[in-house]
This record gives sequence, structure tokens and C-alpha cells, in this order.
Amino acid sequence: MRVAIYPGSFDPVTNGHLDVIQRASTLFDKLIVAVAFNDQKHKSTLFSMDERITLLQQACAHIPRLRVVRLDGLLVDFAKQEEVAAIVRGLRAVSDFEFEFQMALMNRKMEPTLETIFMMPKEEYTYISSRIVKEIARLGGKVEAFVPDCVVKALAKKFLG
Repeated sequence: MRVAIYPGSFDPVTNGHLDVIQRASTLFDKLIVAVAFNDQKHKSTLFSMDERITLLQQACAHIPRLRVVRLDGLLVDFAKQEEVAAIVRGLRAVSDFEFEFQMALMNRKMEPTLETIFMMPKEEYTYISSRIVKEIARLGGKVEAFVPDCVVKALAKKFLG
């Protein structure tokens, strides 16, 4: 069985994330979406870990053979434990590549059998980021075109009370 993992902070999950998840799920027998706390960028999250997991589970309920989990610790350790063959990473722009390339090489050094697969979202999603979506929502803008319905509702609850 070919298992892949798609890690991220998903704060919140966007249509770009969902595009990569949907397409990656067709390439592997099983896909694990791992929600991580991203302390590397020292960013605080709008949604708690449990909220992010719940939103992903709701948004991905229609995708077979997919599991959403909390990621604690090193990705390579979790990948070994789950017998993962590949890490899936989304690339929106060239600016994403440098960091992702460095992480892929580091993961390969720590676990030589673990491959990294880079996937680009469809063109209509390349400009979407969780950070920008949160800013639009915070300022009262419409985010329906950028995130699934469950996230639209969750953002409204956070910012509109």
C-alpha cells in the first residue's frame, strides 16, 4: 500500500489545500493530512489544533482513504511510524520553492527512503494563502471563493462574534 502524508498548519484550510489533497488522494492508496503547529515561522494560529482538524475533516469528508491527524514531533519520525512512502508539499510560487527544497533535502538526510513530491495547485488557486484569507475575513471581506463553506462559517464566527 502506497501511503503519503500532506503536512501543514492549515490555518485555515483553503481551496488550494483542498485541490492538492484531492489530487494527491488519487495518486496514493492512502493519504494522511497532518496538522502541525508551525513554530518554525513563529506564527500564532487563529484556529486551535482541534478546530483545524475538525475543519479539515469536514472539508475532506468526501475523499476516501484519507485520515486527518495531529502532528507532534518530527515529520520523518511520524512518517516512519505510519510507513509513509512520500511527503506531499504544495508549491504556489517560486518563493515557496527555496524553503520547501531545503526541507525536502533535510528530510531525505534524516530518512533516505522518504520521498518528497511537489504539487502545484490549479492556476485559480495559486494566489490563495491562509494568511491572506484570514486578513480578508478580519476586514469583513467575502472569502467564499477561497475556502470551503465550513471555513467561511468558522471565520465569520471568529471575526463577527
